Amino acid sequence: MRMPAPIARKVPTERTFHGHTYVDDYEWMRDKESAELIELLKAENAWTEERTAHLTPLREAIMGELASRTREDDTSVLMREGDWWYFTRTWEGKQYPAVFRIPVDGSDGPDRVSRRPEDLDVQAAQPVWDGNLLAEGEEYFATSGFAPSPDGKFGAIGVDFVGDEHFRLRVFDIETGHIVDDAVSGLGYGLAWTADSSAIVYARVNESWRTWQVWAHRIGTPTDRDRLLFQEDDERFDAGHYPSRDGRWIIVHSTSRSTAEVRLFDAADIEAPPILVCGRRPGLDYTVEPAGDHLLIVHNANRPDFEVAIAAIRGSRPEEWTPILIPRPGERVVGIDAYRDFAVVSMRSGGQTQLRVMPRGAACNGAVAAGPTEWRQATPVPSEDLATIMHLPQSHWQTGEVVYMVESVLTPRTWVSYCPHTGESTVLKRLEVPNYDREDYAQQGVWVTADDGTDIPMTIAYRKDLEPDGSNPGLIYGYGSYEVSYDPWFAPINVSALQRGVVLAFAHVRGGGEMGRAWYDDGKLLKKKNTFTDFIACAKWLHSSGWVADQRLAAEGSSAGGLLMGAVANLAPDQFRAIHADVPFVDALTTILRPELPLTVGEWEEWGNPIDSPEIYEYMRSYSPTENVVEAEYPAVLATTSFNDIRVFYVEPTKWVQILRERSSNDPIARPILEQIEMAAGHGGKLGRYDRWDKQSFELAWILDQIGATE
Repeated sequence: MRMPAPIARKVPTERTFHGHTYVDDYEWMRDKESAELIELLKAENAWTEERTAHLTPLREAIMGELASRTREDDTSVLMREGDWWYFTRTWEGKQYPAVFRIPVDGSDGPDRVSRRPEDLDVQAAQPVWDGNLLAEGEEYFATSGFAPSPDGKFGAIGVDFVGDEHFRLRVFDIETGHIVDDAVSGLGYGLAWTADSSAIVYARVNESWRTWQVWAHRIGTPTDRDRLLFQEDDERFDAGHYPSRDGRWIIVHSTSRSTAEVRLFDAADIEAPPILVCGRRPGLDYTVEPAGDHLLIVHNANRPDFEVAIAAIRGSRPEEWTPILIPRPGERVVGIDAYRDFAVVSMRSGGQTQLRVMPRGAACNGAVAAGPTEWRQATPVPSEDLATIMHLPQSHWQTGEVVYMVESVLTPRTWVSYCPHTGESTVLKRLEVPNYDREDYAQQGVWVTADDGTDIPMTIAYRKDLEPDGSNPGLIYGYGSYEVSYDPWFAPINVSALQRGVVLAFAHVRGGGEMGRAWYDDGKLLKKKNTFTDFIACAKWLHSSGWVADQRLAAEGSSAGGLLMGAVANLAPDQFRAIHADVPFVDALTTILRPELPLTVGEWEEWGNPIDSPEIYEYMRSYSPTENVVEAEYPAVLATTSFNDIRVFYVEPTKWVQILRERSSNDPIARPILEQIEMAAGHGGKLGRYDRWDKQSFELAWILDQIGATE
């Protein structure tokens, strides 16, 4: 006898703003200590397990395919940090990678920054840290990053065993593995060493998980002796930090969604007063890159898609910054990384990623004259069409090579070294993907006309033998928030879909950053609905073009992309056969109305402030998924979440599935509304390799079953 779908108890709670009252029957679920809640979540997992039990053979088959397309024993490209080559290794049967190092010898040259794994004896390398040992006995494990000290003696790493993204600092002697300091807890992301390797700079998060303080901790001393370097009191802003490439500065940046402020701390004298590069001005967004005896600044003072300028290392105003790279229409400057002899500019052009190298006119041991004539015209780094190219910033100031990574939906990740002086490229490593032949598949970029006439770029990939004859299954992905670009990437799990005849589509909708800052601005605040209608237009195009059959299209999105999933399910339920919403932000208005919740205040620049603005309140109320579920047949829904997620609380998808079950006319067997909750993880679930494979296999098996593509 089948168990029924879980039905939660209703406890009406009124929420009143601007003369409007909303009755929330499920707000009681926010109490994580409630025994009733825990039983409900267990029941949801049990119901999902029962409704997907028939997929076990398919899940196992996909899991096997992931293993067959992965070289499980593998070694990364070696990258230089000081006098050492660092790299990671993975092994069959182990969840996490480990980090090793090899000393740099005289034959490497002062400007060499990368090596191929086959160039050195990696078997003789010194172990630095092993994620498998750190995770031993823990249900969850994550790190906030690893930073070796400038003298190469110590390593610093932040560890999280819960999933709430609150890390504990561990400083250890690399030679012995002995932990020399683990006194600091409650860290956010980012670690930076002082120049003499005596202290580590870290960031603290507050009760709302806002990174608001930057501290310096001297190794081996009590935490009450830590020095507060900077505190950000404005709740709209987050504070972060990173070291400069030349080792002279620790850069502390304070940023909101639209405004920035940067300070430079002397890495050799961390207690000295910092340099405030430019005080905050509403709407002035900028980043700073020290370049020897001057600064390179990427800013939007003159144009929305930013430009590159030079400035002296002192406090200054945008009016004093001298432009050296101004993008053309359709281009966006994303960032810049400076080295002794050149700088690498990360760009977007025509909706695609691009790297440009800008040589110095003269170089003299890291110091050049600060003048616009000292920087030459930036030239593009070769790439392939419909691919994502990404610079891999190196800490070595003297490097003579640009190291980057390129991939597409069909091209496995490839690491490349490019020499700006000769224009030659050397492949350092290609991700080995056994049992995969790229020639079996094709990809193309298409443009879809949105409701308002805007052309929306979309990338599609498919098996070469398929025709747009109106019979194929399809899967469309989307995000569309925070100016995050949903660029093509290679994933072995996608091959499992492609080989079964699924047409994959990546919708680059407004709210992302694919087409510049205006693209982002047209998909946020009071224009947020453009994100949803763009995605629906892309879904309709897949049907009308013949690439995907009616009732054989699934959609998938995560976090803010989960909000997108909830919104399009309400607006166009007939366009989709199934929807997978991962850690979905589906109770958006309730969350944004609560400034005490993590991240909320900083989100007001993205969504608006519905507390103060009746217009924003009504606009968000008109699209927030939980508040707009209609009485109709919905796609089958799978909501996946984690109990310890501090970005999107588990309560949001849990409310959503209850409302969907109540109002939809879905057959609970043919079109089930399911929720799966990971009880020991955070945003995105567990991070171990096999844990990820298990999650991916389950989700894809469910999608393939719904769209009739299991063979």
